[in-house]
Amino acid sequence: MSLSGIITALATPFAANGDLDLDAWQRLLDKQLDGGVQGVVVAGSTGEASTLADEEYDEILRRAVARIGGRVPVLAGTGLSGTARTVALTRRAAANGAQFALVVTPAYVRPTQEGLKAHFLAVAEEGGLPVVLYNVPGRTGCDLLPETVAALASHPNIVGIKEARGEPERMAALLPLRGPGFAVLSGDDGTAARAMLAGADGVISVGSNVLPAGYRRLCDLARGGQHDAATAWDARLAPYHAFCGVESNPIPVKALLQRQGLGHGLRLPLTTLSAPHHAEADRLAADASALEALSSREAIAA
Repeated sequence: MSLSGIITALATPFAANGDLDLDAWQRLLDKQLDGGVQGVVVAGSTGEASTLADEEYDEILRRAVARIGGRVPVLAGTGLSGTARTVALTRRAAANGAQFALVVTPAYVRPTQEGLKAHFLAVAEEGGLPVVLYNVPGRTGCDLLPETVAALASHPNIVGIKEARGEPERMAALLPLRGPGFAVLSGDDGTAARAMLAGADGVISVGSNVLPAGYRRLCDLARGGQHDAATAWDARLAPYHAFCGVESNPIPVKALLQRQGLGHGLRLPLTTLSAPHHAEADRLAADASALEALSSREAIAA
């Protein structure tokens, strides 16, 4: 399966008592498929993977694989701070049916570039899944530099990167690495349109949890080179880009999902959305249905 277009980094819905809400999980998966997403990430950072018990991780991944039924790729978040544990989790994800592993740079330990290279090579060679690199230095404390990515991109089992740094210079340094065996994906909703207009293959998005059709429309326009239309549509989505960053991810997007009847909050140490942002959450959640309907109509018209 190819990695391109709109790939949703799924939130994990919880019930009011903090347990997994498996009914909401199924409905969230259906919402993504109905909206035209081209891939999903299960148990990434947006999915609060660090709070999931092993059996919960396995459960939601197996259910996602079964529900999606091969229609789009399923990526599993498997990145941990230690290499051996990352390899072990990647093998578990493979056993549960994932097609790709999304492997974030090791958090907190701040390895050197040589350490990062050795880490990703070990996961690629021993984990049993094709690896998508994930660079998000604002959360992990280390930056996977383009020259290190270039050294990794030639490995047959390293098939792409999710780059969450939004500077155009960073994307420009990565785009020459694109090819049939290596995808360059934005990991930042706010700059994804610009990245795709410059040649990126797609975006792994947070906002598409709430607006899968809206973000699919953005990807179609930008990847189709329709600069003015993509820029205009991106402006319509800009309030959602911005809102998803008003507090630590996934607090804002889960507030929107709760207003859509999908889940009831987060697990500690994350807490629910602060009161000053409630009115904006109410407004955006109310507008989302109309924007999704408009997304579909405009896609059909095109």
